[in-house]
Amino acid sequence: MRRIGLYVHWPFCQAKCPYCDFNSHVVAAIDHARWREAYGAEIARYGQILPDVEIGSIFFGGGTPSLMESRTVAQVIDSVQRTWRMANDVEITLEANPTSVEAGRFRDYRMAGVNRVSVGIQALNDADLRRLGRLHDVDEARRAYATARETFERVSFDLIYARQHQDAENWHAELSEALSMAADHLSLYQLTVEDGTAFGDRLAAGRLRGLPDEDRGADLWEITQGLTHAAGLPAYEISNHARPGSESRHNMIYWTGGDYVGIGPGAHGRVTLGATRHETEAPSAPLAWLSAVLAGKDVDTWRAMTPAHVAEERLMMGLRVDEGVPLEAVDVAAPRVFALEELGLVERTAGRLRLTPSGRPLLNAILRDLVA
Repeated sequence: MRRIGLYVHWPFCQAKCPYCDFNSHVVAAIDHARWREAYGAEIARYGQILPDVEIGSIFFGGGTPSLMESRTVAQVIDSVQRTWRMANDVEITLEANPTSVEAGRFRDYRMAGVNRVSVGIQALNDADLRRLGRLHDVDEARRAYATARETFERVSFDLIYARQHQDAENWHAELSEALSMAADHLSLYQLTVEDGTAFGDRLAAGRLRGLPDEDRGADLWEITQGLTHAAGLPAYEISNHARPGSESRHNMIYWTGGDYVGIGPGAHGRVTLGATRHETEAPSAPLAWLSAVLAGKDVDTWRAMTPAHVAEERLMMGLRVDEGVPLEAVDVAAPRVFALEELGLVERTAGRLRLTPSGRPLLNAILRDLVA
């Protein structure tokens, strides 16, 4: 039976972070009962489209899913169990912010079936947390992480580096502390400034100072790779580090070209029907999505992907992971591939094309070259 993943988007946050370009919104009140009903309706609808699949992972993302009532999480999981077969080793992840972590709430999520949590700590420095627009402080982050470790089988947390005024010494100390917290999975993202965010507006106005130049960014990258590898959490993906066996199984679906259903405002999916792979996208406005689903409408836009589009996406996502992509997924006779091999940036090994350690920090440039 074909195994797929399910992504559930919760679009609400306590506040909008200045670097965030995700589909997240701050509202005064939420009718949780209507959202439970809508999620259940979408799961049932997709169950009719994909009746013979097994769910290998569920990921509650956002937004801030730890603002969801535990009853909502439980009802979503129950709807999945009533609609599809669930894998015996199903991974069910929920993203959490430290400000919304309560021991009782976490216990309720665990009872609902969540077995993995990802905590958005982002920094272990109070001044930088304030710059990033976070509502928690370092002590609160440590307490939230400790609560998560006590409650769930598997725990990850996020940090953002290459922040304003961050130097190599400070990042070395901060990452060392993070690794001492006994995490089995870390997501370590270099700060990127996206258009349409508050940081994007500040940068355009010349008011976002202290960002690292290319050389300092490279130094921070090297520190990240060295410390995580020495601690037994090597990079299995460009920004994700894990002890062997603790990789995010849900995210590996994205990176290895698997199928997944996306439900919720702005959620994307990849669904194969017959010989055709489709990309799906839900409308992003939360209340418009909610009203349409409760009115019984098919809200998602479906687009058939051409073989060229499938191959390009497979390459762009697959080179992010350490194992790379099967050689049959790329035109290995292309001059660009030979040129990148000569430069020592990619290599062919065990029937796969993968980045070398020298190529990994240059991923974006390599991808631009390969898909040009």
